[in-house]
Amino acid sequence: MVRLVILKSTIHVNPQQKGRAKRMIKAKIWYAAGLVLLLFGIGFGIYHVIQTNDVKANQEVPKQAVPVFSEQVIDYGAFGQDVYELQGRLAFLGFYYGKIDHRFGPKTRDSLKWFQSEFGLKVDGLAGPKTKLMLWKATKQWKPGMESNQETGKETAKTPTKAPEKAKTETEELSPSNAMGLSQNDLNIMANAVYGESRGEPFEGQVAVAAVILNRVKSPSFPNTVSGVIFQPGAFTAVADGQIWLTPNETAKKAVQQALNGWDPSGGCLYYFNPETATSKWIWTRPQVKTIGKHIFCM
Repeated sequence: MVRLVILKSTIHVNPQQKGRAKRMIKAKIWYAAGLVLLLFGIGFGIYHVIQTNDVKANQEVPKQAVPVFSEQVIDYGAFGQDVYELQGRLAFLGFYYGKIDHRFGPKTRDSLKWFQSEFGLKVDGLAGPKTKLMLWKATKQWKPGMESNQETGKETAKTPTKAPEKAKTETEELSPSNAMGLSQNDLNIMANAVYGESRGEPFEGQVAVAAVILNRVKSPSFPNTVSGVIFQPGAFTAVADGQIWLTPNETAKKAVQQALNGWDPSGGCLYYFNPETATSKWIWTRPQVKTIGKHIFCM
């Protein structure tokens, strides 16, 4: 009879090895916790920097706006030179029709909100840095005292005077624009837009661009002012890349005048685009009417 003997072996672990293993586990835990805290700190730091920059951007007046406005946010109840600048420039664009009295009252607030809504700004009735900069850009031709000249011009217009034949012709050509209620600033900013958008295009194409702007003013789907249409966010490339501020030539000015006189080579279109540079897929879905130069005009 064979007897099987099973030998059991016992592994003895050195207490020092046990202690070393526990210390390594603890070290790994602390290392992981430290890494998490480090990553959290980095993330919080980046967030804090971004937030700080945003606050500075909202609080600091852009350098371009400094010559005409103080650093103060113009609010309801304010009075003084800042309010005069605000009222004068809003009146120049046709947003303010009240008395320029250097006081920020309900009419000024409502006019400012109207301006902000038309120009794609936050509608809060406060003239902060972004609002002041946009207003300054849209009224570069305005100068203090122009409202007095406008009043003088109105009084003079009441007294019949003999005008040269050339002056009569110019007045007759501008009559359609008066019928639309457009100001001289509207004509100037339209010329800027036509030049920035279509210089180099045939004259017919430049008139068509001006006509599209007027068609949008008349359309209920767009802002009802020239400035509102041109500065509507994302509407015109020339506004986005700054070419809107280039000095227009005589051709652009004549193109605007022809559009005001009723010539619409686009056939009533509300949109146009350059197929070589267009990045929007949506614009290709619009019904195309005609091509003039490098632009396709569509409804």
